[in-house]
Amino acid sequence: MSARIHNVGIDCRDTYALAGFWAQVFECPRQPEDFPGDPEARLLPPGGPELLFLAVPEGKTVKNRLHLDLEPTDRTRDEEVERLLGVGAVLVADHRRADGSGWAVLADPEGNEFCVLRSAAERAATAG
Repeated sequence: MSARIHNVGIDCRDTYALAGFWAQVFECPRQPEDFPGDPEARLLPPGGPELLFLAVPEGKTVKNRLHLDLEPTDRTRDEEVERLLGVGAVLVADHRRADGSGWAVLADPEGNEFCVLRSAAERAATAG
C-alpha cells in the first residue's frame, strides 16, 4: 500500500488572510469554520490536496524548500499571471521566453514563492 498527500502545510503569520489569498488563486471558498486570528485555516482546492495554513511566530527569511507549480486550466499562463498579480501576488522572476515557453515565479503576500507554468493547451499547441 502506498501513501498519499493528505495536506500541504504552509507556515504563515496570518492564517486567515493567507488562506484568503490562496482561495482566490484556486477560486474556492475558505472553510466556514475558519476565522481571523485562528491558529490554522484550511482550503480544499478542486483536484488537489488540502492546504493547511499554520500560524508560526517567525517570518519567512530564505527561499522556500518546497513550492507549488500552478498550471492554468481555463486560461493562458500569461492571463493567469496577470490575474494573480491582481489578487496580490508579486512577480519574483520572469522566465517566460519569446517562443512562449518558460514560467513565471510569483510570491504570495507572505513571500512564499510559486511558479505559473503554461497550460496544457499551450503546451499542446507548440508540441512537435
